Amino acid sequence: MRTILSVISVAFLMTLSPCDGQQADASRQWPMYRGQFASGVLDGASLPDSFDVASGSNVRWSVEIPGLGQSSPAIWGDVLYITTAISKADNTGLKPGVFGDIASVDDTSVHEWKVYCIDKKSGRIIWERLAHTGVPTMKRHAKSSHASCSAATDGDHVVTFFGSEGLYCYNSAGDLLWKKDFGRLESVFFSAQSAEWEFASSPIIYKGVVIVQVDIMNGSFVAAFDVKSGRELWKKSRDEWPGWSTPNIYTHNGRDIVVLNGYKHRGAYDFKTGEEIWKMAGGGDLPIPTPVIGKDLIYFNSAHGRVSPVYAVSKAATGDITLGDGQTSNQHVKWALLRGGSYMQTLLLYDGCLYNLGWNGLLQVLDPLTGEEIYRQKIGNTRSFTASPVASDGKVYLVDDEGTVYTLKSGRSYELIATSELGGISMTVPAITDGMIYFRTVDKLIAIGKN
Repeated sequence: MRTILSVISVAFLMTLSPCDGQQADASRQWPMYRGQFASGVLDGASLPDSFDVASGSNVRWSVEIPGLGQSSPAIWGDVLYITTAISKADNTGLKPGVFGDIASVDDTSVHEWKVYCIDKKSGRIIWERLAHTGVPTMKRHAKSSHASCSAATDGDHVVTFFGSEGLYCYNSAGDLLWKKDFGRLESVFFSAQSAEWEFASSPIIYKGVVIVQVDIMNGSFVAAFDVKSGRELWKKSRDEWPGWSTPNIYTHNGRDIVVLNGYKHRGAYDFKTGEEIWKMAGGGDLPIPTPVIGKDLIYFNSAHGRVSPVYAVSKAATGDITLGDGQTSNQHVKWALLRGGSYMQTLLLYDGCLYNLGWNGLLQVLDPLTGEEIYRQKIGNTRSFTASPVASDGKVYLVDDEGTVYTLKSGRSYELIATSELGGISMTVPAITDGMIYFRTVDKLIAIGKN
């Protein structure tokens, strides 16, 4: 089996590149899936418009990541964290593209679930930890992996979620602090339960608390744990079918609120107590995108099934805010676009525009206050997109499954700045830090920065 860590003591490596912990400026970190509050935005990063992996132009480093993982990096200080699941059949059945095959990948090989701590400036591996070994409890979809959940970090802790294989919390030195076993988490297609698609909701850390959203076939819940001890703070059952969305946080009138996407039970919960604040039914019946937080509104999208809506919900919402048939607004829903939501991609709210990228590469840009279309544009040539868009310094980065990166100028008209090739399949959201943007292909992590 391949390895990416030489036989050098962890203690020695840590003296070469200490983790910054809470000393780092929290506002400049990328601490979870898609960055601060899943916004996908970090301005002031000074990223290049284009790059060339083959020639090395604007490539700072590239490191091989064994196994198959669809998780994105989480970044704090001088390090980043990334996960993977390693087996002798690493990429068996991996299938990018637009297709409707619901079958699971037939792979019963033994896997190793690992987390890596990497020096973000050089790509050097600081430590690796083996979380679990065994045959996967659930099978995966052909576009998925057994390590699709991105890590979350607050600088002192790093939390990784491997679905049925457990939730793990390490300190920045790589010591395991605690773990949770939730048993078999049935991440399946609700109408064809033999179609096992694996778990993909990433954990988040906020004010010393770990939040997990577990929407499965039986026993869905949302829960909060103390990040230092793993002690359960609260847990609330959800009447929900399987989904793959990551939770988020918003604040209204000084109250912190956990917000979840969903089909039967989209909703919000008090961060401290878990008390339900509002709920809403309807939408795409296999929700994957994460809620995006605006100034006064929270944005949701989903697809699959009878409708594929984009919703703009007021932060002041309370009670049951479900829209009636054909309705596009009510007291708490500012506007709704009933057709056109994205199946895979989380929305991007940036520079006064709401970017909605479809699986087939159709980019629809909306006015975030009204839902009116500003423009639409097909990106690429009949290619598929899985990764959600990110943005920095007036530029929007889109990545298709084949590894082409499209750099657009942000704003109310379409302008393609550059296209760049990663040289491999990429279905993972990029991560941004000061001076660099990281792209993950099927076997590499690549750091792009001006050189």
